[in-house]
Amino acid sequence: MWQNLPYGVAILTFMLGIYCLLFKRNLIKIAIGLKIMSDGLHLLLLCLGYRAGGRAPILPEGEGAKEIVTSLATSFVDPLPQALVLTAIVIGVCVSAVALSLAVKAYQRLGVTDTVGLRGK
Repeated sequence: MWQNLPYGVAILTFMLGIYCLLFKRNLIKIAIGLKIMSDGLHLLLLCLGYRAGGRAPILPEGEGAKEIVTSLATSFVDPLPQALVLTAIVIGVCVSAVALSLAVKAYQRLGVTDTVGLRGK
């Protein structure tokens, strides 16, 4: 039961971000919802790449290394989701910065951060 808890937390976090995107009207809250949604997706990807009792995929050198690698290959943790999440975090920070700067500029020029107020001006 407890082994599936991170998947549930990731899905709930993603759904919370979707809720903020769909039902909030403030631009700052929308940007925060976008960040929460991406964090939920990052957590889900990391959970998918995890293996209980897994080892780092570091290959040994020397004689007999091929036999050792074939016997350990099933216990390696997949490093690809970790690399993808690291890249996605950097991209997410940039997207958040742009979204927040657009919200600040909208407030400076129009005086509102509400999406309904932006349509009327």
